[in-house]
Amino acid sequence: MEFPPSYSLPWQYRIPSHLLFPYNFIPQNYVHWTETPESHIFSADIPGVRKEELRVEVEDSRYLIIRTQAVDESTEPGRKFERKFRLPGRVDLDGISAGYEDGVLTVTVPRSIRRGFYIDPADVPQNLEVLARAA
Repeated sequence: MEFPPSYSLPWQYRIPSHLLFPYNFIPQNYVHWTETPESHIFSADIPGVRKEELRVEVEDSRYLIIRTQAVDESTEPGRKFERKFRLPGRVDLDGISAGYEDGVLTVTVPRSIRRGFYIDPADVPQNLEVLARAA
């Protein structure tokens, strides 16, 4: 009886997938994003970092940056962390707030509320004139 020539399988095929990628695996820089009708909420689990070492910044009115930064030159933050998110349209940049409690950073980005264009029928004159026509 003759066996086919042996060849080496890549290591990914020798180890079962549930051992390679366990279900409860969460990346170290994971940030949970939640959308509500009033705001967008970003929450990050960053234990071991002091409140003074956290920086929440808005870049070019489009990007939200969450990072750790040393307070002074001689010390390092307890944990390195940096994430950058593109902000959705229609947010209130002046209303962004952040809180850090029990190792969890929560950043709230409120939506900008724009009222729709409304014309009160009582304000419309009876005779309307055409000022311009579309080409």
